[in-house]
Amino acid sequence: MSIGPMGIARRATISDVAREAGTGKTSVSRYLNGETNVLSSDLRARIEAAIKRLDYRPNQMARGLKRGRNRLVGLLVADITNPYTVGVLRGVEAACHALGLMPLVCNAANEVEMERRYLQLMTTYRVEGVIVNALGVEEETLRPVGEGGTPAVLVDRSIEGLSADMVGLDNGEAVAMGMRHLLEQGFDDIRFAVQPYESVSSRRLREAAFRAALEQAHALRGAGAEPLRGETMVLDLSDAEAVARTHEAVDRHLQEAGGRRVAYFAANGPVALSLALHLHARYGSRWQERVALMSIDDSEWAELIGVTAIRQPTYAIGYRAVEFLHERIEGGVEPAREAMLAGELVVRRSTAWREED
Repeated sequence: MSIGPMGIARRATISDVAREAGTGKTSVSRYLNGETNVLSSDLRARIEAAIKRLDYRPNQMARGLKRGRNRLVGLLVADITNPYTVGVLRGVEAACHALGLMPLVCNAANEVEMERRYLQLMTTYRVEGVIVNALGVEEETLRPVGEGGTPAVLVDRSIEGLSADMVGLDNGEAVAMGMRHLLEQGFDDIRFAVQPYESVSSRRLREAAFRAALEQAHALRGAGAEPLRGETMVLDLSDAEAVARTHEAVDRHLQEAGGRRVAYFAANGPVALSLALHLHARYGSRWQERVALMSIDDSEWAELIGVTAIRQPTYAIGYRAVEFLHERIEGGVEPAREAMLAGELVVRRSTAWREED
């Protein structure tokens, strides 16, 4: 490392290495690019020694841009504090490491305008590809990325009008699996709790799968059997007043349940946590004797208090998304693909049958 004006350390440049080694910048560049076969053994040794003495570190961004490649990929997430996102990010980082890519992570904090701004920022950094797990990104927002030749892979949520590779949970089978478990355990009054779902594809799919499973269960019950009860309940976590109204509706529902076995099926971890906190505050530590709770997403707190969950393969989702993106970066031109991965039912005491005393 060299010393600049006022004694401030200055990062060594390729010119410094060339001067130290007694050669030209072209020879140093060839050495750095692995073209050592065109250099004599003596010259290779001098360049290597100069690099060590000067602690020279190549500017990979500049070198990548010169070659038209920088190995930088963007990852846009809706909420980096969500455990689902953390799990996906672990898979993304592992795959990027294995494939020689560098992730640029942007957290939109559930703000649609921030999502748009980050996508614009990624284009200025000339990322080679983009992985999107966001709340309100629309087709016209992503179009400049695709039309600019930058491939995009969607995680968890599709975007209407955009043809792109997608990786996520098999939502239909996950909900059907959860409903089978609840029905087998004798629950006959089931509420599906979900955040506003009209504009988010994964939520729409889960809500539709709940209604389909309920209709199928109705059809299979005998003519004289007590009819099932089931409803969709919207829990808008972004609106404190709306959350309070929904919690009040939960209390009314439980008061009017009579002898029915009631279960709440949460569409994701944040919804489940909101319900669990309310039920604990309202009914105390033994609230699970009154109502069952099951969730898509297996958060650490769910294991702690024994909540049945459908565990998403978040690490595998993130890893596969990078694999899809890498294939596109390397020139893959096949039609848009989907990888819908299976969830795992983790049964805990929240949905266990409790015989009457």
